[in-house]
Amino acid sequence: MSVNQDTELPEAAAAPPAPAAKGAKAPRSGSKGGSKEDSRTDMVGKALGLLVLLGDEPRGASAAELSRRAELPFSTTYRLLGSLTRDGFVDYEPDGRRYHLGLRIFQLGQRVSNHHGFAGTALPILRRVTEETGEATILSVRDGNHHLTVNKVDGPQTFRVTSDPGHLGALYTTSVGKALVAFADDATRSRLVDELELEPLTEFSITDREAFRAEIELVRQRGFAVMDQENELGMRAVAVPVFNAQGTAFASLATAVPVFRMSVEALVALVPLLQSAAAELAARLPQQ
Repeated sequence: MSVNQDTELPEAAAAPPAPAAKGAKAPRSGSKGGSKEDSRTDMVGKALGLLVLLGDEPRGASAAELSRRAELPFSTTYRLLGSLTRDGFVDYEPDGRRYHLGLRIFQLGQRVSNHHGFAGTALPILRRVTEETGEATILSVRDGNHHLTVNKVDGPQTFRVTSDPGHLGALYTTSVGKALVAFADDATRSRLVDELELEPLTEFSITDREAFRAEIELVRQRGFAVMDQENELGMRAVAVPVFNAQGTAFASLATAVPVFRMSVEALVALVPLLQSAAAELAARLPQQ
């Protein structure tokens, strides 16, 4: 179990400047005062960068590892981690000398989820779909050139899907990702089809640009997307878009299964159920 680091470390950034004397002028751009402000902003960016790196390390990471990945001096990394640990954004595990994301991050994440309706509003709908399919139901949104899992309900089976909330995945190898690309606005769809890096994740991944373009057009024609071991061997999924009032997808909803439990044809037969649930989500969720 992770515990908070006890060792007090120096602050990562300088203390805020004292209030200016009456009649004093604010520092001009390029003055020393402006440079200090820029320095503080830069340190905030570096601290946020460390949090993002820790988010990719479920087992945690040492200060040295984070320093290398962030390309920061070790002393800077250590000071920033000390400040983040003190405020609960990071936990420190003394035995392994590793850092993990703290409960303060979880708290903020839950607030974001509640604000967007991904927790309270969406969860009952996902549960209902899982009760009917017996398989995992996943809700995702687009985050830049990735999809972000915002909620998931596992099925009763012992073999479970590993795409937990907070997971960032590829758009081109997943059913949720392909649905988000296919039903994005015209400009965004064109950019993603042209610019996404099509690196193979399995032997079934689409890596040819024209093949990916054809796949996205097929998704648009059918109204749903299929992933058959393109993202992870042994797994397949089907996804439908969740539309906003403008007719573009602000989320996608999927059922994911291991290949030994359901054929592609049986999976596609679940599309009407997913589309009904997606329509309910569209009516209830705040649209982005």
